[in-house]
Amino acid sequence: MPPAVPVATYRVQLNAKFGFADAAALVLKSLGVTHLYASPFLKARAGSMHGYDIVDHNALNPELGGEDGLRLLSEALAAAGMGLILDFVPNHMGVNYADNPWWLDVLEWGPKSPFAAAFDIDWKSLPGHPRGGVLIPILGSPYGDALQRGEICLRYDSAEGSFAAWYYEHKLPINPPRYGEILQKVVAHAGASEQPAGRALLELAERYRGPHNPVRERSAQFKSELAAIAGAPEIIGRGLPAYDPSKGEPAAIVALHHLLERQHYRPAYWRLAGSEINYRRFFDINNLAGLRMEDAATFEGVHRLVRWLIRKGWLQGLRIDHIDGLRDPHQYFRRLERLIHLEKPSGSNPLYVVAEKILEDGERLPRFAGVAGTTGYEWLNLISRVLVDSTGFEALDAIWREASGDPRAFSEILIEAKLRVIANILASEFTVLARLLARIAAGHYSTRDYAPERLRAAFELFVLHFPVYRTYITASGPSRGDRAIINETIAKARADWFGPDAGIFDFLRDALTLDLISPARSGHSIARDRQFAFKVQQFTGPMMAKSLEDTALYRYHRCLALNEVGGNPAAGALPIADFHRRMEERAGQVAQGLTATATHDTKRGEDARARLLALSELAPEWAQSVREWRRLNAMLIDTTGARRPTPAHEYMLYQSLLGAWPLEGEDGDFLQRMQAYGVKAAREGKQQTSWLAPNEDYERGLESFLARILDRSASAAFLESFEAFAHRAALMGALNSLTQLALKAAMPGVPDFYQGTELWDLSLVDPDNRRPVDFGARAVVLHAIGDAPSWPALAHSWQDGRIKFALMQRLLAVRAQFAELFAHGSYRALDVIGPHKDEIIAFARMHARDATIVVAGRLFRRATREGVEWPCGQAWDASVCIEGFSDAVAIIGGRTDVSGPRPAVSQLFGALPVAVLRANIASAKIRWSARKRSRKRLFDSSRRS
Repeated sequence: MPPAVPVATYRVQLNAKFGFADAAALVLKSLGVTHLYASPFLKARAGSMHGYDIVDHNALNPELGGEDGLRLLSEALAAAGMGLILDFVPNHMGVNYADNPWWLDVLEWGPKSPFAAAFDIDWKSLPGHPRGGVLIPILGSPYGDALQRGEICLRYDSAEGSFAAWYYEHKLPINPPRYGEILQKVVAHAGASEQPAGRALLELAERYRGPHNPVRERSAQFKSELAAIAGAPEIIGRGLPAYDPSKGEPAAIVALHHLLERQHYRPAYWRLAGSEINYRRFFDINNLAGLRMEDAATFEGVHRLVRWLIRKGWLQGLRIDHIDGLRDPHQYFRRLERLIHLEKPSGSNPLYVVAEKILEDGERLPRFAGVAGTTGYEWLNLISRVLVDSTGFEALDAIWREASGDPRAFSEILIEAKLRVIANILASEFTVLARLLARIAAGHYSTRDYAPERLRAAFELFVLHFPVYRTYITASGPSRGDRAIINETIAKARADWFGPDAGIFDFLRDALTLDLISPARSGHSIARDRQFAFKVQQFTGPMMAKSLEDTALYRYHRCLALNEVGGNPAAGALPIADFHRRMEERAGQVAQGLTATATHDTKRGEDARARLLALSELAPEWAQSVREWRRLNAMLIDTTGARRPTPAHEYMLYQSLLGAWPLEGEDGDFLQRMQAYGVKAAREGKQQTSWLAPNEDYERGLESFLARILDRSASAAFLESFEAFAHRAALMGALNSLTQLALKAAMPGVPDFYQGTELWDLSLVDPDNRRPVDFGARAVVLHAIGDAPSWPALAHSWQDGRIKFALMQRLLAVRAQFAELFAHGSYRALDVIGPHKDEIIAFARMHARDATIVVAGRLFRRATREGVEWPCGQAWDASVCIEGFSDAVAIIGGRTDVSGPRPAVSQLFGALPVAVLRANIASAKIRWSARKRSRKRLFDSSRRS
């Protein structure tokens, strides 16, 4: 049986080319992993490479191997004593096309569909549909053009006895009460009213006219009767041209248009989605529709298969995707906890549950029922910040401003990005909320004079200044932390307001906190205010994601290592003392969440990021090199019309090239990968080009620039200079990577490893980081490393990545040996003394009488002679204070014997910049005395920093 708290998790991306059987064959147990962490494996859209576009939550994905394949995987994991964690997606489903039965039923029957309550649709907001309708933005051109060209066509399914309009692969079911008029028209057009089949069709149409129209409960019988009429398909086929605009008949165009106008949907040009969409989406993706988990029946319907998998013992954990999309995450996790309690097999361990939640700096995860923690983005960014050199940021700021010509602070760039998103990408969602706020104001005498346009402007300012992804207010009101966030945001918005009606912000604040409908006040609509407050929470998450992650991070390129999910690109270095404080806090509160350094969503590979962190130490040389490269490459830039690439993009490309630069020889598809990344980055930035309006000229110029500077015949001088710098950054980055790995594996939390990152991970943003992994080659490397790796030999060939693989294996072996210590142990910062103390992070994990001491290097410029050589232990003149511990023995690092209470780092490190010691905790008296001295030194260090 796998442990309740994983020793380590390993994330795999399942798809048609890598299914359950492939995952079952992975050699993970010998690596030290206890839980396989799988991407979504419920039935997704055919050919899906990620699984998040689920079309049926109650079926397994047949492309992965179906139930038989999952059984095989479950049995293989059980035999190895491992568990399975499913990435579960309750927030949304894949819609449109023709593969989601729930969505198709909603299109066919509208609000009367039993699945209508499952989707977050504002039925009353579709113009021209007084009885309710949903916008379907699937057309590649304006509706009228698509209609006239015959791209929308009416088809008959003779097997089902049903009609549907089709737009290429998209199915739009026709509401059965309209079948009668269709049958009459096609029979007349076919001239078949006197034929037996024609008469039968007309009789069926007559029988179901008016009040006798087929309601949903009788529609199956109606369709069955229609399908059973002999000769009907031939007559209908002859008559359907009456609805076929491709023939050029105006009457046919009008007939099909009138038919479509009387459906529960409106097919529309995809560009209308930003301003007209009336169903909640996952961010701005039209083909992913939000689900209403607050509806109990929907929750049950979506979790039926998960319930069965838990009951069978095939699942040992769940990762809940995008909790910020849920109306009430607290309610969701309470329901999930009850479901798990009811279905978990007797005698099995508790299910391990984590939430995908992006926390901004200083933000803490709410206490959700049964949740161990997050998926770990906040710790990724914390590790990055403790590895950078604070002295380098002034130079990085200067060269960024010089190279880009943009002097603005990141906060200004983020606000500009938010304005862009409000105006274009999420305009419809914002407008709906602004209108709802105006209706609330108009409903009470005390607020009805607030003009709608002023309310909209005030709400916009609130959104622009809102600092996190969302709050978690429930019907009982906000938490103290959420109230503080709203109050601080209102204060900033009010400070930017011009006009005498600043009291509008008091109204907005009270609407958001639900104080407007508190028992002490009366008159405002309780239902409307709750709807507004809860919908705002579901809006601010996508708003922040599209503005920060998908726009601002691609406009501000000071140091791309900090441009990460959940990170702050403008942040500085994190003092070691602050790192220790955060770790002590985590050990006492949320010690069992995941710690990630790479995921399918990170902006670049974990080792590419670690390499770019070294720029903070090489900042002056970097600035000088960038100036030289810009001069060398000036003639290779397309300046016909607008400059391609822009100075900012040129600077971004140099960093991206540095992070991804191959360590061992040429990479055959490196240019193509970089070109794809460059175009994606430019489109995400939404300045010279975008996904909504691609600028092909600019994109070709960017691709051409990359091709020219990577052509050795055209850019020999540049490549010689670039490779010399890249070698230095790569060596220092590799050392950063090993420290990053040690911190991830030993700090409070569960280390999560993304597929393929056993070796150097220099990948770019998706889809680059979802390329196939050669697991066979990694199994061979793991076998060759063995149980007693030679660290000097591995350091000599550090470029091949085996040193990282070996350290990962040894660290996980230590975690497995001391599983209780790492799952439940406390954290203690250890003092470091000596001239190089600022280059060392040291701490202990403790449980009962056991302790594991971790020592790791940082800021490697000096130790590597500015990136020239791999350092040995003698490069560090520092000692670690381990008073309060006894019988210390090094199990990873240099010398195994550790003497005295202050062992020298030069003895601990050897060929690795990392050491791990096993020790016993001394008596309480000695431990108290050592703790007191340690706290005093830590306090003094904090005051100095």
